[in-house]
Amino acid sequence: MSYLAILVASLFLLIAFAVEHVDRTSGLPSVIVMIVLGLVAKFAVSSIGLLVEGISAVVPLAGAVAFVLIVLEGALDIELSRERLKPALTAFALAAFALLFYGAVFAAIAARVLTLTYLQGAILATPLALISSSVAIPGSRSLAAEAREFVVYESSTSDILGVLVFFALVHSDSTLHGFLTELAGGGILSLLLAVACSLALVAISTRATAHVRYIPLLAGLFALYAAGQLLHLSPLIMVLLFGLMLNNRVTLARIPGFTRMAEKISPQTVGEFKVLVQELTFAVRGFFFFLLGYTTNPADFGSVRSWAAAALILIIIYGARYAMLRPLGRSFAATLTWIAPRGLITAVLYLDARRLLHLPAYMDGAVLLVVFLSAGALALTPRRRPSEAPPASI
Repeated sequence: MSYLAILVASLFLLIAFAVEHVDRTSGLPSVIVMIVLGLVAKFAVSSIGLLVEGISAVVPLAGAVAFVLIVLEGALDIELSRERLKPALTAFALAAFALLFYGAVFAAIAARVLTLTYLQGAILATPLALISSSVAIPGSRSLAAEAREFVVYESSTSDILGVLVFFALVHSDSTLHGFLTELAGGGILSLLLAVACSLALVAISTRATAHVRYIPLLAGLFALYAAGQLLHLSPLIMVLLFGLMLNNRVTLARIPGFTRMAEKISPQTVGEFKVLVQELTFAVRGFFFFLLGYTTNPADFGSVRSWAAAALILIIIYGARYAMLRPLGRSFAATLTWIAPRGLITAVLYLDARRLLHLPAYMDGAVLLVVFLSAGALALTPRRRPSEAPPASI
C-alpha cells in the first residue's frame, strides 16, 4: 500500500508539471485543470468502490502551507527601488479600497439575501472581496514588467489586509468598536512583530553555514506564521517583509544599523533559496487545488442558485475593477481587469466562515464557481512569451 501511495504521489507531481507547462504555453490556468482532475479522481475512486477518509481535514492545512509559500515567492520576486515607490503605493491603495468596497457591497447583499446580520455578512464577504495571490501571481508571470509588479504587490497586499480584516471581524464583539479595536491592535502588533521576526530570520540566514540550512529556515518561518495565527494576528506581513529584506540587500544596507547584516546576505544563497521556494510552491499549490476538487460535491454545480449567485458576484467584481483601474490608464485597465482571481485564500477563509455561519448548501457551489470562473478569466488577459517577461521590480 505504501508503494502504491508513492506511485500515485509521483504520478501526480508529473501530471502537475505537465499542467504547469500547459499554463505557461496556452494560457489555460492550472488551477482549473487541477480542480477538474480532483473531480475526475473522486468519480474514479467512487466508481471502483474505494473509500478515502480524512481528505477534508487536509485541505485547510495544504491551503495554509501553500498560501505562505506563494506570498514568500512573490516577495522574493520584488526588488525595491525609489523609482518604483509610487506604483507600489498605488497598488496598495487600490487593494485597500477594493477590499473595502467589495466587502461592503457583498456584506449588504449577504445580509439581505441570506438573512444574516451585517457582521456575519461581512465575514462571508471578506473571502470574496480579496484577490488571491496564489492564482494572480502565477497568472501574471508573462505580463510586461510594470503590470506584473503591480499584480504581485496588489495581490499580496490584498491577501494580507483581507486576512487581518477577516480575523478582526471574527474576534470582534459584534460591534464597530470591537472590530476597530481588533483591527488596530492586531495590525500594529502584527507589524511590530513582523519587523522583529523578519530581522531575526534574515540574521539567522546570514549565519547558517551547515549543509542543511533552508529547511530549518522555512520551519522557523512556518512556526512563526502558525504562532501568529493562533494569536489572531496577521503573520503574512512577516512573510512578506522577510522575503523583501532577503531579496533587497542594497536597500536594506541603506537603513542605519542594518548595513553589516545586509552585507552578509549572499546573492547565491538567496538564489538557491528562491529555487527551493518555487519548487515547494509548485508541489503544494497543485496538491491543494487537486484536493479542493476532490472534496467538492459535483451536485453543487447543478444548482441554479449557485450559478446565479456566482454570476452576480463576478459581474460586481469585474465591473467595479475596471472602474477602479480606469484612472490609471485605458491600456492598464484593459490588461489588469481580468486579473482578479479568487482562489486559495478565498477557499481557505470561506471554509472558516462556513464553520461559523449557517449557510445554505448552494453557497459552496457559488464560491467554487467564482474561484473556477475567475481563474478562467485570466485567459482573457493579453500575454507575452514567458522568456520575455522580466523580473518584478517595485
